[in-house]
Amino acid sequence: MAHIIVVGNEKGGSGKSTTSMHVATALVRMGHRVGGLDLDLRQRTFGRYVENRRAFAEREGIELACPSYMELPEIDNSTLNEGENIYDHRLSAAVSALEADNDFILIDCPGSHTRLSQVAHSLADTLITPMNDSFIDFDLLAKMDPETHDILGPSVYAEMVWSARQLRAQAGLPPIDWIVVRNRLAAQNMHNKKKVGEALEKLSKRIGFRVAAGFGERVIFRELFPRGLTLLDLRDVGVTQLNISNVAARQEVRELIKSLNLPNVNVNF
Repeated sequence: MAHIIVVGNEKGGSGKSTTSMHVATALVRMGHRVGGLDLDLRQRTFGRYVENRRAFAEREGIELACPSYMELPEIDNSTLNEGENIYDHRLSAAVSALEADNDFILIDCPGSHTRLSQVAHSLADTLITPMNDSFIDFDLLAKMDPETHDILGPSVYAEMVWSARQLRAQAGLPPIDWIVVRNRLAAQNMHNKKKVGEALEKLSKRIGFRVAAGFGERVIFRELFPRGLTLLDLRDVGVTQLNISNVAARQEVRELIKSLNLPNVNVNF
């Protein structure tokens, strides 16, 4: 069975689709077969990222490692039994279609709570939750005292992950490996970075996730999206001299993939 990677949280602007694309294409570059789904049916940022990539590769006449992306299939309402949810069926059909031919299925979730996102989290073997590295986004995971930074309790998102874990346990499935990824790490403001890191480590022991470093705040990510490129593609498209920032960013991708501890993945780029 394919290993299912879900990238999700309930806040927009945390780098979910950038993370999704870099993880998916890195796995393909390492020889793995990867299927991709975007559950944000309105914005489709991950889906558009893949489309931009395919269009750029065709326009330039080059080959680029790319996941096997598909849209959720349409389901005839008349085929549903009473009480059945059409979105459950659409997601199940998509996963079934991708599972036979792929080693991994990567599912990018919307930055809001939806039925599709809820079901996808219960399917996750690996859950990646990118968050901006600040206390503004910390409430994605937990309620916190604004003065003491003491943790008062889990957030609604953390409770959703807990429910997904319970559903998997009831179905006899392995537990979710949950990784919170600190994105937009700043080179300055070390005091804030340290405080956020301490709070995450404390919370990780309480609600059960691992912490990994993600991507720094870099302009290049915004420049890559229109062409569907990732940091691993720069030499493939003629950039022979990488600047210091690009080299550091490429290393961030490498370290993130290593920290995921995905099955049968030997990081070799």
